[in-house]
Amino acid sequence: MHAKQPAAPGAHKYQAVRAYLVGLVERELHVGDAIPSERALCERFGVSRMTVRQAVDALVGEGVLVREQGRGTFVAPQRMDFEMRLTTFGEEMRRRGMRPETRVLGMGTVPASAEAADALGTEPGAPLHHLRRVRYADGSPMSIEQHWVSVDLVPGLLTDGPPPSMHDALRAVGLDPSWGEETLTAAEATDEEAALLDLRGTRAVLRATRRTFSADTPAMYSNACYRGDRYSVWVPLSAPAPALVPRLRERDEDERLDQREAVGAALDDGRTG
Repeated sequence: MHAKQPAAPGAHKYQAVRAYLVGLVERELHVGDAIPSERALCERFGVSRMTVRQAVDALVGEGVLVREQGRGTFVAPQRMDFEMRLTTFGEEMRRRGMRPETRVLGMGTVPASAEAADALGTEPGAPLHHLRRVRYADGSPMSIEQHWVSVDLVPGLLTDGPPPSMHDALRAVGLDPSWGEETLTAAEATDEEAALLDLRGTRAVLRATRRTFSADTPAMYSNACYRGDRYSVWVPLSAPAPALVPRLRERDEDERLDQREAVGAALDDGRTG
């Protein structure tokens, strides 16, 4: 059994787990190899399952690892990714000089679904605040949003009605949104979504699922449905940087080159011997 490895002073615990996994991928594991189990990592570092999952999630988001449903988590082939800003709808619309507005479709307390419980690190059935609303810009419907926040984490979130900004509501209780992860997919709107978004002639939408974190804490789980005719994804580009983790293919190429050079040198020695 491995001795526990505490996190460095002042560092988030998940960073120590993340650094250990990066080291494994750099020095020991190849593409397609499985990483140690959550239980093994919890025992090794003396941390919770949620902390281990956060470290793994960060590396999945960076493309270092890939999670396969029902099988486990493996070293991923290298992939391209893009940057999204951790802002609210209102902040984005005001930045563009547009007037944000909101129509609340429903709010209240609901039992956590398996998906929401997993995202927020709680148990299925645990009480969650739920807010569903349509977001407008200059009077035009732009998106349908849903948010879930643990009642145990922010008990009075909806006591005075829906907050104008979910991020500001989290900041007010010391849960400053510091990072997040988002998944985007293209889809077709349902009949209800098409009506709420006033879609005419096209039913294309962009679906986004997001987890918002405050340091180590998963503070909010959200999903949104954006009008496909009003949104495009902006991707900042930069010059390529060295890969975070050397890939198996690169190591294999180096080994083959070394072998060819060794064979060539041996043939030269034979011809001159």
